[in-house]
Amino acid sequence: MKAFLIGTVLLLAATLPAEAGITVQAWGGVGGKGVELFTLTNSRGMEAKITNYGAVITSIRVPGRDGKFATVVQGLDRLEDYTSPDYKGRYGAVIGRFANRIKDNSFQLGGVTYRISRDPYAMRESDNRPYDERVWTAKTKDGAEPQLILSLTDRDGTMGYPGTVEVTVTYTLTRNNVLRIAYHARSDKDTIFNLTNHAYFNMAGEGPVLDQLLTVNAQAITTVDEKNVPTGDMRPVAGTAFDFRKATPIGLHINDPDPYIQRAGGFDHNYALNGKPGSMHLAARLEDPKSGRVLEEWTTQPGLQVYSANYAPPPMAAAKGYAIHSAVALEAQGFPNAPNIPSFPSTFLAGNKSYDEVTEYRFSVAP
Repeated sequence: MKAFLIGTVLLLAATLPAEAGITVQAWGGVGGKGVELFTLTNSRGMEAKITNYGAVITSIRVPGRDGKFATVVQGLDRLEDYTSPDYKGRYGAVIGRFANRIKDNSFQLGGVTYRISRDPYAMRESDNRPYDERVWTAKTKDGAEPQLILSLTDRDGTMGYPGTVEVTVTYTLTRNNVLRIAYHARSDKDTIFNLTNHAYFNMAGEGPVLDQLLTVNAQAITTVDEKNVPTGDMRPVAGTAFDFRKATPIGLHINDPDPYIQRAGGFDHNYALNGKPGSMHLAARLEDPKSGRVLEEWTTQPGLQVYSANYAPPPMAAAKGYAIHSAVALEAQGFPNAPNIPSFPSTFLAGNKSYDEVTEYRFSVAP
């Protein structure tokens, strides 16, 4: 009888709605600044863990067809892993001030040539580092759709970029299993600006992603040079290894002889998305046929960098079972090298004008 009662209680607990809200725990510190780990939960039991170090998504848990939950983004367990000299992955981090590549790390603005630098001496101060290595200021909003609002000040001249930029990234977990990322920024002078989140997805929760089905809402990718930097030309995906206009296993063409594939060791390319920049449109869909877990990514951004985790992970990630091709990053962003290519959608941010972009990760279950 006792065992029956315990089983009944556990069954009821599993079927009752979860309590929506946001909780916080201390997670260490960097450069004298406190780091915290925030857990956002909705009434369906979906959970997202995010830290104010690097604005990193460390975990997203969603159910499958059988009702069992799995963690569908790759992340690490300790702050020390993210700050280790051996860590190079940028798992789940917000990347800025400019996500992705700029040819020769230089661009012109107002007749002035700016050069981006990662000078170790200048970067010793925590406020001079890239966004994924900064401690953000955090505010929370509890409720049925909990929010985490992260902000920082990116000073004029940091890494060579002009303008002091006030940046805010707001994570919202909705009632309908959507994790929304709203990016907002304002600069005091003309600059360039382009943010993304570098989450690595695996809708099975573990193992390779080669059998998972990817759809990308794009007709072309940006042509690249030998360093994988866009040249300004476009390459139609029809009839190539890059054609994901229909649901296709990620691994179907990942070893094709195409020079782009061979040079990158898989996919690491920017897709020119269908849809009007600035308005919400479908970027990609990722499905694990076995579990039924589905991600739809919607965004206001013009581009999507598809990266199939082509390189061996750092040791702390390998210790968690992560490996080559064990996830795929779907980074909604402006086009790489856009500051040097006038025909690309602009990444120019005028002084005292606002940068506002939104990306949503919409989770569901296929029948």
